[in-house]
Amino acid sequence: MNSLEMRDIDFEKISRLIYGQCGINLHEGKKELVKARLGKRLREGNFRSFADYYKFVTTEDGTDELVSMIDSISTNLTFFFREEIHFQKLRQIIAKRPAASVRDGVDRLSVWSAGCSTGEEPYSLAITLRECENGRPLDARILATDISTRVLKTATRGIYPIEKVNSLPPAILKRHFQRGCGNWNGHVRVKPEVQRMVKFMRFNLMEEAPAEFRFDVIFCRNVMIYFDKETQSLLVNRFYRCLNKGGYFFVGHSESLTGLKHSFKYVEPSVYRK
Repeated sequence: MNSLEMRDIDFEKISRLIYGQCGINLHEGKKELVKARLGKRLREGNFRSFADYYKFVTTEDGTDELVSMIDSISTNLTFFFREEIHFQKLRQIIAKRPAASVRDGVDRLSVWSAGCSTGEEPYSLAITLRECENGRPLDARILATDISTRVLKTATRGIYPIEKVNSLPPAILKRHFQRGCGNWNGHVRVKPEVQRMVKFMRFNLMEEAPAEFRFDVIFCRNVMIYFDKETQSLLVNRFYRCLNKGGYFFVGHSESLTGLKHSFKYVEPSVYRK
């Protein structure tokens, strides 16, 4: 349909809007992807053109549709225990936690999964921390945030196709997942005791973090690759402020803080410390 052709000016306006809203940098090579992902929104909303769609999402009446537009553009590739070496590192960190971190006989730990997508990362963190207890009580709380309301609905529900967990060890599956039956045959659900460790919340990383955002560990992996250097620097320093002294910051294996001005201490590839 000719009316759904995306002109260069349409792409430029939408790209600037996305960048201003959530920091995602959409270069010219992303034009066809943006067109494909937003085309469905245009058809469902009976918009005649991308120009009309842009005009609507920049009005007060278009606030909800603006959220849906961001949902459509966000890339959400994830799976359980992705980049597993990070979870091994987290187990080492927990094992070496000083006695001073134990208060009233309980070791309390706060973790932020920033850009949590459909929930596999924070649930992997919760499972890892449950496996770390070894007789030493660990009160772990995980905040999992994402800008996409769509993926957060999946994450909060905690139900996944069984193919998502086929590669996990049988013992992990038995301890932390429930197999579905009847209408839910072929699916698994994260057990309630794992779900209770995670609080899901919509949060835009472009916003200033609230004062109560204080963590011992932050995972922000394979998120900053979508931002330009200026935005990356802004985020990294924001994460630094949110970490408790001695806290750890994890980025994706394809990411690093090289070329960014920050105060983190390098630990090993993709792992930093305050």
